[in-house]
Amino acid sequence: MIDTEEVSTPLVDLNWWQNNPAERDEVFADLRRNHPQVFVPVGAAGTGRAKGFYALTRHADILEVSRRPEDFSSGEGTQIFDQPQKLREYRGSIIDMDNPEHARMRKIVSRGFTTRSLEGLRDEVEATVREILDEMPASGECDFVSDFAALLPLRIIDNMLGIPREHEKFILEATNTILGASDAEYIEDQTAAGIGKAVTAASEGLITLLRTLSEERIADPKDDLITRLVAATEGDNLTPAEMAKFFILLVGAGNETTRNVITHGLLVLSRNPDQRDTWMSDYENYATGAIEEMLRWASPVVHMRRTVTRDGVRLGDKEFVKGDKVVLWYTSANRDEEVFENPYNFDITRDPNPHLAFGAPGPHFCLGAHLARLELDVAFRELFTRYPDIRAVGEPAVLRSNFLNGIKHLRATYSVG
Repeated sequence: MIDTEEVSTPLVDLNWWQNNPAERDEVFADLRRNHPQVFVPVGAAGTGRAKGFYALTRHADILEVSRRPEDFSSGEGTQIFDQPQKLREYRGSIIDMDNPEHARMRKIVSRGFTTRSLEGLRDEVEATVREILDEMPASGECDFVSDFAALLPLRIIDNMLGIPREHEKFILEATNTILGASDAEYIEDQTAAGIGKAVTAASEGLITLLRTLSEERIADPKDDLITRLVAATEGDNLTPAEMAKFFILLVGAGNETTRNVITHGLLVLSRNPDQRDTWMSDYENYATGAIEEMLRWASPVVHMRRTVTRDGVRLGDKEFVKGDKVVLWYTSANRDEEVFENPYNFDITRDPNPHLAFGAPGPHFCLGAHLARLELDVAFRELFTRYPDIRAVGEPAVLRSNFLNGIKHLRATYSVG
C-alpha cells in the first residue's frame, strides 16, 4: 500500500486566491515545512486518487520533476483538472505535449525566440514602449494594467507576428476571456456551460484569425514570425492549425504573464521605495537583479501539472502510481527558505536568484524568457525616464485564479509636464 498523506488545503478555492497574500505565504510555508508532497483530495469523500493531486511545494522537488519528463508527463494536460476535449483541442499546444511531438514543435517555434533573433528587437521594443507612453492619460492618473502593462507585450507579439493593429482590441479581450475564465469580470456566467461557451467563442475567433493570416503567409510570405513558422523554405513548418493553437499559448505566455510581472513590479517598487531609489540611482548596475527579483516576486504562472507515466515512480521517499497528478507550485518554490534567504523581502540585489518564474530547467522551460527580460528592462527604463515619480496607489484588483498571479486593475499616478 502506497502511503497517501492527505491534508485539507484551500489550494483549489479560487476565492481564497483573491485575498490576503500573506495567508497564502503561510499556507505554503507550512506545506513546504511539514507536507511537501501532500495529496490534496478534490470532490466528495472517497472519490480516490484520480480526483485529487499531489501538491509539490519545494524548489528541489519541482526541479527534479521538471527534469524527468519520461516519468512526469505533460501530454495528459497541464491544468489541475482535466479539460474537456474540445478545450484541449483549442489550447493543446506545445506545453501540453511530450516527445516526439514536443521536440518537433519546439524546434520549429524556437526560430523566433533565439538570442540572436531577439538582438535586433530592442529598438522596436523601445519604440513600442514610447508609443504607449505617448498614449497615457494626460490627467496624471491611469489604470496601469489597461493603459500600459497589458498593451506592451501584446503589441510586441503582434508586431513580431505581423498582425495588423486593427486586431489588437479583439485579441486582448479574447485573451482575457480565455485566461481569466474563472473571473466574473471576464465571463459573467460562471456556470460550466457559460464558461465553456465564452472560452470556445474566444478561442475560435483567435484560431480563425491566425489560420487566415497563416494561409496568407504561405501564399505570400512576408518578413515576420508567422512566415518563419509556417512558410520557411528549409525544414519543417507549422500547419495553419498548429500556428493558431500556438498563438493562443503565445498571447497567454507572452501577454498575460509579462504584463503581470510589469504590474507586480510597479506595485512592489511603490511599496518598497528604498528598493526603487536604489535601482534608480544606477539603473544599469541594478537592472538585471531588479528584473530577476520582480520575476521571482510575481511568479506569474502559479502552477503547472504533470501526470505520472508508470507505477513505481519515486520522488524522494514518495512512490507514485501511473495516472497520479502532481502539481508544481512555482509560487511556493520561489519562496522556499532552503533556497532564498529572507524570501518574503523584495531585494533587487539578491544573488544568486534561481527562481522558477519561467518554469524549471528542462524541456518545457519558457521559450520566451529572453523576450520577457528584454521587455521588462525596456519597460521600466522608459517608464521611469518619462514618469520618474509614477507609483501605484490603492489596492490592486486581483484575478480570481490559482493558475495566473494576475492583477486586473491597478491605479497609478504620475506627474505630467
